Amino acid sequence: MGYIFLDESGDLGFSKNSSKWFLFTLALVSSPRSLEHITKKVWRTLRKKHQSLSELHAYHSDHATRRRMFTALSELEDLAIMCIVLNKQKVYIDLQNQKNYLYNYTANILLDRLCRNTHSAPDNKINLFVDRRDTKKKLRENFTKYLTDSMLSRGRGGFKVTLHSSIDNKSLQAVDFISWAIFRKYERGDYEFYEIIKSKIVEEKLLFT
Repeated sequence: MGYIFLDESGDLGFSKNSSKWFLFTLALVSSPRSLEHITKKVWRTLRKKHQSLSELHAYHSDHATRRRMFTALSELEDLAIMCIVLNKQKVYIDLQNQKNYLYNYTANILLDRLCRNTHSAPDNKINLFVDRRDTKKKLRENFTKYLTDSMLSRGRGGFKVTLHSSIDNKSLQAVDFISWAIFRKYERGDYEFYEIIKSKIVEEKLLFT
């Protein structure tokens, strides 16, 4: 049985204030507790005044906390990372106004890579956990159905999507750090934390290059 946690970074806007890149990140682990234990371990290193925060976020964490998180992730033996990176500057004009389609299209390519990847054999049961933050309920429900139907069409009947709040699911908090590091590589040219987990990345595909 495989446990997969999905996060996204960037946005699908096309204004001057929008991000240049958008990406989905998958973290694959064999144990549902692997990433959770790392988040809890890093949490315990925080000063008491910061432990009152509801969750860990890469963007809001200091350098030392980020370093602890990425070092721990790099040492996690059963971790495999996959991501699909959308170069928004190359997206066709007619697709820029079809954000839902573009969102699902990007996710579908990632699922296709997942099915092709050796870390996810056809007979494996797959549990995908998705952060439900920042998305309207109806859109997220449609996205969940889209993912499930896409995997069923590939003969993956053991595929299950679960929506969780990252506040309650500490594994999703760890994946937030992973996605943030990859996003920083493309958006800011910042490789510092990406390099720490680079050996764990088994798939990094660019769209519209």
